[in-house]
Amino acid sequence: MTLAQRTVRYLLAHPFMRFGMVGVVGFTVDTLVLAFNTEVLAFPFLLARAISIFVAMGCTYLGNRNLTFAARRAHGAPAILREWLTFVAANSFGAVVNYSVSVMVVYLMPPPLNNQYVGLVCGVAVGMVLNFTLSSRLVFRNTSSRDPASPT
Repeated sequence: MTLAQRTVRYLLAHPFMRFGMVGVVGFTVDTLVLAFNTEVLAFPFLLARAISIFVAMGCTYLGNRNLTFAARRAHGAPAILREWLTFVAANSFGAVVNYSVSVMVVYLMPPPLNNQYVGLVCGVAVGMVLNFTLSSRLVFRNTSSRDPASPT
């Protein structure tokens, strides 16, 4: 087995590492949506950032559901809807922290630190651990609505 294969196997074996990989994809989506909203659509930063966080949240839900917590995901339409709503509720706290930190950086830091992308990075960094904890403990957990054949 090559070093690359061992590395991938290691990363996929640890939920926090998988969460981080999903987070990289979410961060990329967040950044691209923020850039599109501010640079192309000329939205003000406050609106553009709120939209980018919401779109990234949807992306990370799908990634965490199918990669990070696949063995514990809900099955059946009512349970999946409940899981999504719980994810949004749990991660809304992290999203508020993320948004607040990014806004504080953009509006309170001196140049060049008041850049929207510096704010985005700071907000995402602060929210990541909080969102992992809430997702792993509140959203993707074993319940009676889960598939009994899934490993726990």
